[in-house]
Amino acid sequence: MASLKDIRGRISSVKNVRKITRAMEMISAARLRRAEQRIEALRPYADALRRMTARASQAAENIPNLPILQERESVERVGILLITGDRGLAGPFNSQILRAGNQRKRELDEDVLWYAVGRRGVSSLEFRGFEVGGSWTGFTDRPAFADARRVADGLAAAYVDGKVDRVEVFYNGYISPVNQEVRHETLLPLQQADVIEQAEDEDDNDGEEHEDIHSRALWIYEPDPEEILARLVPDYVEISIYRAMLESTASEHGARMSAMRNASDNAGELLDDLTLAANRQRQAEITQEIMEVVAGAEGLR
Repeated sequence: MASLKDIRGRISSVKNVRKITRAMEMISAARLRRAEQRIEALRPYADALRRMTARASQAAENIPNLPILQERESVERVGILLITGDRGLAGPFNSQILRAGNQRKRELDEDVLWYAVGRRGVSSLEFRGFEVGGSWTGFTDRPAFADARRVADGLAAAYVDGKVDRVEVFYNGYISPVNQEVRHETLLPLQQADVIEQAEDEDDNDGEEHEDIHSRALWIYEPDPEEILARLVPDYVEISIYRAMLESTASEHGARMSAMRNASDNAGELLDDLTLAANRQRQAEITQEIMEVVAGAEGLR
């Protein structure tokens, strides 16, 4: 049985840990609010760009002869981008992205070339011995658009150079501070992109009560849709990655805030148990001392 000194030492250690987890919870809560504001500011622009790209691709009679827009006849290698965090202590935030990526690899018949944002994803891929085509770290707490542009340039270059024939992305979509979901989207080629398909579905739902010819008549393209599409595609890739990174950042702060709150609650329960154990041990020591005094007194008679 642990001594009273050992129990008090554990109580002190648990109190120090609880101070740290509470501080981390407060920091994550403050950062989460800023991340939510950035997402709210970006979503209207990202949705508008998505709809514009979808409409331009639908109106274009011929896909512009750009390398990034050329769809492969056969897919032999798939590039998978995992968006994780640079730090841990966020519950299942990082592990669920890695599991989803591994599950997708098992589903594919093609070879996989991995890309990762965040130290956790990079280190996990390297530890497993997977081939990593590109990695970006050091900015997941507060990603900037320039960071998303670097990632987009790397993925676009890999697609244009023929290193990959399709690009898919996995990230944590932000729903609420306690609820995040793993999202899987196809980024390239444009003809298979999930975001474009979603935008087309939204347009169809919005225009159910109008004829297609009337809906198309509302749009006049200057210059041609093909030229507009050629200009929009690089922006579409960048803003899609930037949005995924912001969603992931908010999800990370929310997951870490929840994890630290649970850790603080568990520390409080452990303190209650240790305090009870310390009181029992102290009472046992006092009882033992009384018995020794009584026994000594009896021996003096």
